[in-house]
Amino acid sequence: MTGFLGISLAFLILLLGGVAAWQRALLRGRGSPRAIEIQDSGPGTVVLENGERVSVRAVRGVGVTRHWVALAPVSLAGRSVLVTAGMLGTGNARLLRLWALWGRTAGVASGQRLP
Repeated sequence: MTGFLGISLAFLILLLGGVAAWQRALLRGRGSPRAIEIQDSGPGTVVLENGERVSVRAVRGVGVTRHWVALAPVSLAGRSVLVTAGMLGTGNARLLRLWALWGRTAGVASGQRLP
């Protein structure tokens, strides 16, 4: 494409890429995740910038590695969240991985007596 149509198309593609980067990659949109809340046993919740809470579950298989944890929404509505190793501290990343693998956080096993 040449001329005005080509220049307009290039500008629109550049603008669309900038908007997508602002909302998704830079986490500046109102629907951007701000926190992950995990109960001792049960579903996790992602708190969005606008205050909305979305229940999430871990993606099994390659969704949980030492490098990342993929979280999918429990309902059909919503976006998936990919949490990489550098986003959390070492302890918090470990807790998230344990929850994603076993469905609960580290603690006392069921039936175990406390001292």
